[in-house]
Amino acid sequence: MAVLPILLVVLYVLCLLFILGFSVGQWQLTRLALRAYKQGLPPAPAAPSTWPSVLVQLPLYNEQNVVERVIDACAALDYPADRLHIQVLDDSNDATVALAAARVAHHAARGLHISHVRRPDRHGFKAGALRFGLEGNTDEYVAIFDADFVPEPDFLQRVMPYFLPDEQIGVVQTRWGHLNENEDLLTRLQAFGLNAHFLIEQVGRTFAGYFINFNGTGGVWRRACIDDAGGWHTDTLTEDLDLSYRAQLRNWRFVYRPDIVAPAELPAVMDALKSQQFRWTKGAAETAHKHLGQMWRSQQPLAVKLQATFHLLNSSVYIVIMLMALLSVPLVFVRAQHHEFKAVFQLASVFLIGFTPLIYYYYTAWRLAHPNKPLWRYPGFFLLFLSVSMGLSLHNARAVMLGWRGQRTPFVRTPKAGSKGPGKRRRYRTGGVGALVVMEGLLALYFAFGLAAGIYFNDFGLLPFHTLLTIGFAAICYYSVHDDK
Repeated sequence: MAVLPILLVVLYVLCLLFILGFSVGQWQLTRLALRAYKQGLPPAPAAPSTWPSVLVQLPLYNEQNVVERVIDACAALDYPADRLHIQVLDDSNDATVALAAARVAHHAARGLHISHVRRPDRHGFKAGALRFGLEGNTDEYVAIFDADFVPEPDFLQRVMPYFLPDEQIGVVQTRWGHLNENEDLLTRLQAFGLNAHFLIEQVGRTFAGYFINFNGTGGVWRRACIDDAGGWHTDTLTEDLDLSYRAQLRNWRFVYRPDIVAPAELPAVMDALKSQQFRWTKGAAETAHKHLGQMWRSQQPLAVKLQATFHLLNSSVYIVIMLMALLSVPLVFVRAQHHEFKAVFQLASVFLIGFTPLIYYYYTAWRLAHPNKPLWRYPGFFLLFLSVSMGLSLHNARAVMLGWRGQRTPFVRTPKAGSKGPGKRRRYRTGGVGALVVMEGLLALYFAFGLAAGIYFNDFGLLPFHTLLTIGFAAICYYSVHDDK
């Protein structure tokens, strides 16, 4: 029996087993989240008689489309003026600087304690800016909002009471809302995926006492927690996930409130989405490399260690998806020419049933986010989301591999469009049509070939997979080339 077909089949089955484990993990979080919703969220604590001091940090880099909006929104926070300090941490080198300075001066003239902070250089990117802003500051709590966020005026009044009953609460994280969810198909797909994280994963992990993560923005830290955990580090692209794990390993507790929403803008073009995905996936791999060993050496319960491992390795699923996709085309020919593997492929078909927990996981989040939408809209939208996620697998798998290798890369910001309308906003780009986009186009043709081969051999076992891959890679390639909409 030839060695190569055996190797292809074994690798493919191992990939299926990994994804089955991932899928079952998402089902478990769904089950926990539903139990949490059924039990009901803990009631909000009473407002304090004296509000603690809060520093609001706004890290910016070339955000001229949204800088005025985020500063004005934070200036409108309904909180005692003598207990509130806003820092505009501005690393920009374009018109953002003048726009930020003008809004800061405007609100300072009204008596607001607000400062425009400029660093000598952009060392450490966002983490470096946050750390720089804390130097010499003595406020008890630190709220963080990225440039695309528009917090409601009562945000701090709703969040701050959760810290007061327990001095070991280090973070209160809120759910992200979506200002432009219905702008186009790309924003709707992103909202679909993010809602699953915020309505299922964060809720399920919190309910079970597992580690969760501060999401980088839309939340508040206790300053003592930041200091005790070692402050902001600059050695990963997900400084939020890194500090979250260091803090929880030191037994700080995190509170997550899905009922408090911090509205934000979703990337509306492909290059912006890709830059965001690169940071999230590479940074997660860097954080896993940094903390997995320490997690297993800690005194945390076994269940917490297992869930933390699953959490930190989430982004690595893209490597498995990419490998499984590449293997699937030659497997069409193996299926056609090596009938001795028939039993193995039948078993693999059984494993494919393991993907059904993902259907349940995303359906539950979709229903929670849109309780009034008709059921018939879900299947097609889920398949489209799955297809586009597969189309991003090459881009994200590369980011994950760079993270595991420890290769340093710059922090590439996610461009925000703002609400000024076409022709009135600057079009930021993070890159052009490079080799990776060409490879995505070639892979679309590769999977189309696999689709045609399956039809030729009258073997439709991999036809759904190749259809999703072909559509996904073609869509990612198309939108990467035609990004100016």
